[in-house]
Amino acid sequence: MTDLKAPLFTGTQINYFLVCSTKLWLFSNNVTMESSSDLVGMGRFIHESSYPRERKNVIINSIGIDFVKKGDQITIHEVKKSEKLEEAHRYQVYYYIYYLQEVFGIRDVDGVLDYPALRKREHLTLTDDVREELERILWGIEEVVRLPQPPLPVKKPYCKKCAYYEFCWV
Repeated sequence: MTDLKAPLFTGTQINYFLVCSTKLWLFSNNVTMESSSDLVGMGRFIHESSYPRERKNVIINSIGIDFVKKGDQITIHEVKKSEKLEEAHRYQVYYYIYYLQEVFGIRDVDGVLDYPALRKREHLTLTDDVREELERILWGIEEVVRLPQPPLPVKKPYCKKCAYYEFCWV
């Protein structure tokens, strides 16, 4: 195990930082609206009905990994319904790899983004450049979370499908 250079968060917070800082702040301050979202429910259904042989929802401290495969190395799997927010999905997986390496000292770990509805899979490894960007993201999350109130929302193409849409725009 190494001394951590950056604060630790959840994979969801990594994802939200790259999608919307307002959503990140709300979620991080216990304003959760995902439970009433049909799209979140659909994603949950895809997650639960795909890969039925796998032991799902592996919780390690503050992170929740969809499922893990062990072989010559550990492979983290994250199941998503679409590629629309692919960069955020990638960094969520990168974070899980980083977390296992930094917190537990596990070096032989990689990741896979699974898109079962698209029959697509993307293999990911944590490079030095990605690690550096991830640590910048972690410090950025720290700054957003510490704000006394949420940042003003910025209209994006996917806002209408967001569970927080009414909070921000109605």
